[in-house]
Amino acid sequence: MKTADRNLAIPASQRGFMLLEVLISIIILAFGLLGLAGLQLKVQSSETESYQRAQAILLTEEMADMLSANRTNAASYVTTSPLGTGDGEPSSCTGLTGVQLDECTWSNQLKGAAEVNAGTNVGAMTNAVGCIESLGGSPSVYRVTVAWQGTTQLNPPALTCGQNLFGNDGNRRAIASLVTIANLTAP
Repeated sequence: MKTADRNLAIPASQRGFMLLEVLISIIILAFGLLGLAGLQLKVQSSETESYQRAQAILLTEEMADMLSANRTNAASYVTTSPLGTGDGEPSSCTGLTGVQLDECTWSNQLKGAAEVNAGTNVGAMTNAVGCIESLGGSPSVYRVTVAWQGTTQLNPPALTCGQNLFGNDGNRRAIASLVTIANLTAP
C-alpha cells in the first residue's frame, strides 16, 4: 500500500491527531521536569541549612565545654561583641593562654578555619558569629549562642546574637546552649 493510500484510510477529521497527542505529552513532560528541578533546588537548600545547623550545634557545644572546663574564669568568657566573622581575633592563636586562647580558637572555628579550600575558609556556616552572655543566678548560668546567615527567609529567632548583621533578620539563624556553673566553694 502506498503512503497516499494509507492517508486515505484515515478519516479527514482524525488526521494530525497523533501529532497533537505527542505535543501535549511533551508539554506535560516539560512541566514535570520543571517541577522536579524546583524540588531539587529545595532539597539542596534544605541540605545546606541542615549542614549549617549541625555545624552550629558542634561549635556551640564546644564552647560550652570550654566554659565548663574553666569554670573558675567563666565570667571572663562573656563577650561584649560577637566573636567570629568580622571580629578582631587573630588568625593565629599562638602565644595565647586560658580564656583568650579559647576565644581565639572558637573565633577561628566560627570563621571556618577548620577546612580551607584554595586559601578560603569553608569549614563553618556562612558569616558565623558567636556570643557568650551571663544570665546571672545562683548557680551562675551562661548562654552560648552561635548565629549565622541562612539561605532562605524564615521568622527571625528570639536570640539576639548576630541581630542586624545579615541584612534582613529573617535570614539569621541562631542556636544556643545553657551552661550552669555551680559554686563549688560554698559550704
